[in-house]
Amino acid sequence: MNKLLMRLVFTAVAGSAMLAGGAFAQDPSSAVGLWKNIDDHTGKPKALIRITESNGVLIGKIEKLLRDPDQDQNPKCVKCEGELKDQPILGMTIITGMQKDGSEYNGGKILDPDNGKVYKSKMTLQDNGAKLDVRGYIGVPMLGRTQTWLRQE
Repeated sequence: MNKLLMRLVFTAVAGSAMLAGGAFAQDPSSAVGLWKNIDDHTGKPKALIRITESNGVLIGKIEKLLRDPDQDQNPKCVKCEGELKDQPILGMTIITGMQKDGSEYNGGKILDPDNGKVYKSKMTLQDNGAKLDVRGYIGVPMLGRTQTWLRQE
């Protein structure tokens, strides 16, 4: 192939790749994607959580733990109950049953692996989809706490 033809093929392939990359960009009006959760007590990043959607229902799994080198890098959920008891936190599903409800996501539950408790939950996108307020509560949303997660992709 001559140099001009090679350049044209390369340009076409590179342009197609850039256009395809845009097609896979996350929708800022959706909570689907990879999120970094920030501990609401310490202000430190704790984990990366991948939120996916199936049939209109969101679930969230811990994809990576962000721990100091002196901490256990593969902790288990020692305070969890039932089938999650003593299971690795990495890869654990912590968000279940969340569904879009207007501008929020409601009806789901969230597991806090630190204390093993499952809370009712709601989520709200902020800053044009760059942040996700995740609220866990008992009974009514007023009785709970909120973490702000940061979109990673």
